Amino acid sequence: MPDPFAYLDATAQAELVRTGAASPLELVEAAIARIEQLNPQLNAVIHPLFEKARAQAQAADLPDGPFRGVPFVMKDLLGGPAGEPLHNGMQFLKRLNFTSPQDTYLSVKFRQAGFISVGRTNTPEWGLMGTTEPAAYGPTHNPWNLDHSPGGSSGGSSACVAARMVTVGHGGDGGGSLRIPASMCGIVGLKPSRGRVSFGPGMGECWHGMANEGVMTLSVRDMAGILDSMQGVMPGDPYAAPTPARPYTEEVGRDPGRLRIGLMLQRPRNDAPLHPECKRAVEQTGRLLESLGHTVEIAHPEAYDEAEWIDHWTHVVNAHSALTADEIEAAAGQRIGEGDIEPYAWRFVEEGRKISATSYLASMNWLHAWARRLASWWAGGFDLLVTPTLGEPPPRLGDMGGPSADNLAKWERNLEVIPFTPANNASGQPGLSLPLHWTPDGLPVGVHFVPAYGQEDVLLRIGSQIEQAQPWMDKRPPVCA
Repeated sequence: MPDPFAYLDATAQAELVRTGAASPLELVEAAIARIEQLNPQLNAVIHPLFEKARAQAQAADLPDGPFRGVPFVMKDLLGGPAGEPLHNGMQFLKRLNFTSPQDTYLSVKFRQAGFISVGRTNTPEWGLMGTTEPAAYGPTHNPWNLDHSPGGSSGGSSACVAARMVTVGHGGDGGGSLRIPASMCGIVGLKPSRGRVSFGPGMGECWHGMANEGVMTLSVRDMAGILDSMQGVMPGDPYAAPTPARPYTEEVGRDPGRLRIGLMLQRPRNDAPLHPECKRAVEQTGRLLESLGHTVEIAHPEAYDEAEWIDHWTHVVNAHSALTADEIEAAAGQRIGEGDIEPYAWRFVEEGRKISATSYLASMNWLHAWARRLASWWAGGFDLLVTPTLGEPPPRLGDMGGPSADNLAKWERNLEVIPFTPANNASGQPGLSLPLHWTPDGLPVGVHFVPAYGQEDVLLRIGSQIEQAQPWMDKRPPVCA
C-alpha cells in the first residue's frame, strides 16, 4: 500500500493531525516503516527510538504544538533528551553506552512543538569533518548516489530527509555542518544567527559562538515554522540574536522587495578555480534572481580573500577539541587514550593542547575584528551574498573521510570542499543552502545565501520566492521512500 505521508513536508503532515485526517501514531508508524526499508542502504539512523516514539505518539500529554505528531530525527551530537544515546561519533562513548545526562533546551523546544523523535543519526567523530564516515558506526551513504558522501557533520540527518524517511532532521553547524549536508543531499539547510538558538542548560555558547544548532527540511515554510519553535533567549544565555519583527512563518510569501545581491564566482582566498558545476549553479541563480526583479552584480566582501581567517578559525577549533576531550573524560569518568579516538580527531586534541590561553584569545580577537571587516560589505549597501554552498559536488566516500595515514592532509582536503561556509560561523551571520542545481550525473549542488547578522527574515522571504519560481520538492533521489 502506498505511503500517503512520504512526500508531504512537515507543515502538511501537521495539518493532517490538526484536522483529524491522520493520527500521530499513523505518522510515526509510516516513518518507522520507511526507515526500516531504506536505512540498510543508507546507514543514517544509528539509534532507533521506535518504541519510545510509539509511546509518545499515543500519550495523552503529547504537546499541542504547531508540529504535533510529526516524526523527525536528532543528530547523535550536542546532547538531546535525557537518557537517549549520545556517542558523538565515538567508539569510546559507544563502548560505554553513554547517554545524554540532561534535556537540552532545544530538545525541550522540539518536544513542545509536538515533534516526535524516531531516532538519532550518524555523525563523524565530534562533528569534525564535512562527511559522515565514523569508525564507530561506518559511513552514511548519499541517497542520490550511494558511493558518494551525504556531507557532514549532520550527514545522517540529511540522508534521512533527502530519502523522505522523515521530513525534518536536526543538526549542528560549526563550519557548515547543516549547510554542507543540505547541499550534498539536495535539501534545505539553515544556520541561524549567533545567539538565535540556545545551547542551554549545559553550555552558554559552543566553539566561542561559532557553532549553532538548527534543522534541515524539505521546504522553506517548514524551516520558517521550526525556526519559530527553536528561537528565543533562555535563562542565563550570554547573548541573544535580535528579536524578529514578526513570526518567521509570516515571512514566507512576503515580498522581499528589490534586493541588491552580490554573486561570488571564485573561491575565498583565491585558492583555486571554482568547480564548473558550482559556478554554473550560482550563475543560473543570478539569472533567476534578476528575472525576479533583483539587482545582481559580481561582487563579494574583500575580507573573504584574507588568507588568515581560516587559520584563526582552525586554531579555535583545535582548542575546543582539546576541551571536548577533557569534558568527555569528566562525564565518562575515564581517561581518553590515543587508541580511544580516531587518529584524525586525536590530531585536533594534540594541536589544541599546544595552544596557550593568550594564543587562543588572540585568534578570537583577530576573528572579531575580521568579522567587522566582513560585515561592512552588507552595511555598505548589499542585501545578500550568493555563493556556492561548497567548492565542488558531493565527493565519493573515502575522499574526505575514512582511514588515512596523513590526517593533516585529510583536514586540508575537507577545507578544499568547504571554502565558503566557515566564514559565517566566524562572523555569526545566518546562512541558507537551497537545492537549486544538479550535475549531469544527478548529484545535488546547493546555492548559499548570506544576509547581514540577524536577518533570517530576509533569507526566508527570498528562499520562499525562489522556491515558488523554481520548486524542488518533486526532485527525489534514487534511494527514496
